[in-house]
Amino acid sequence: MSTKGRVLVAMSGGVDSSVAAVMLKEQGYDVIGITMKTWDYHRSGGNDGKETGCCTVESMNDARHIAVKYGFKHFIVDIRDEFGDWVIDRFVEDYTSGRTPNPCVLCNTHIKWAALLRRADNLGCDFIATGHYANVREENGRYVISKGKDHNKDQSYALWGVQQKHLERTIFPLGKYHKTEIRKIAEDYGLLNVATKPDSYEICFIPDNNYHRFLKDKVDDLEERVSGGVFVDQKGNIVGKHKGFPFYTIGQRRGLDLSLGKPVYVTHIDAEKNVITVGEKEDLISTTCRAKELNLIKYDNIPNGEMEITGKIRYNDDGAMGTIKQLSDDEVEVHFPAGREAITPGQAIVCYEGDDVVAGGWIHKVNIGMNEPAELAG
Repeated sequence: MSTKGRVLVAMSGGVDSSVAAVMLKEQGYDVIGITMKTWDYHRSGGNDGKETGCCTVESMNDARHIAVKYGFKHFIVDIRDEFGDWVIDRFVEDYTSGRTPNPCVLCNTHIKWAALLRRADNLGCDFIATGHYANVREENGRYVISKGKDHNKDQSYALWGVQQKHLERTIFPLGKYHKTEIRKIAEDYGLLNVATKPDSYEICFIPDNNYHRFLKDKVDDLEERVSGGVFVDQKGNIVGKHKGFPFYTIGQRRGLDLSLGKPVYVTHIDAEKNVITVGEKEDLISTTCRAKELNLIKYDNIPNGEMEITGKIRYNDDGAMGTIKQLSDDEVEVHFPAGREAITPGQAIVCYEGDDVVAGGWIHKVNIGMNEPAELAG
């Protein structure tokens, strides 16, 4: 075994994970590649006869070809049952409870890292590695995730849920690079079959990006069960009928089919009553939210119980200045003095100190305007 140790590298067949594997091999690690089959088109549907993204035969073959070319072992493992039970079921549960889920964070938190480390232990690996654009370091006895050098590709938001014991054995080889550099390195390594592959942005188990179709396929008689709901304005006046609350998200403007003489947005979803509240853009502004299922990264607890942070409320959010206050071991309250638009229950809030992740959690309460935070049903 290499003096640097043995590392199990998650390989999706894309350019990032392929470069990560070869880069570690070149650095002197004993590399083993692993491609995890998390789902299949038969289970999810919606592929229209065209396989894209990860988990395809083409992607698996690309990963295996690179392993053969560079002389390291490669395995394909089937984790469809682990993935489906947790990620897909939670995805459906969130939407049918009026929340908007983030399955990539769920997968990283509950499935991918645990599944990787189980296989790493079986294969005698010291570390695991992925092609995420993020960094991890040890500081004051804790393992701290920080933003990748390429802030346009930074994926630290999706990693806030990874546990300390998992981060201890994690390597992010791409954290110090820009995406353009990685594509050039892929060419230099002779990885021509992946060097120009486009990035995949759709959720892996919904290749057609049609959430409505997916939910209807997964939940029997969903349309019938949620039909007959109404849109109301900020004063509670009925202004129209909708297709069912699971088919809408906070902040949505298009597809409401309302003629009110002005643009309106979804500002609140009441799953119990199947009522969707709409309002103008300013009605989307909230200043406070609370999050549970907390994962503290940089500190054991929030220093002095409260600190200034930059908070991101969705993956492609630039972040905004605010304060985080720890309410308990498993709940925080985040306050944004300037307000944020469309803070959404079910999404993650991730708080940063500079480039370092302080903590993250799942948003479950949001205040609207001057109202007290009201918990969503479900």
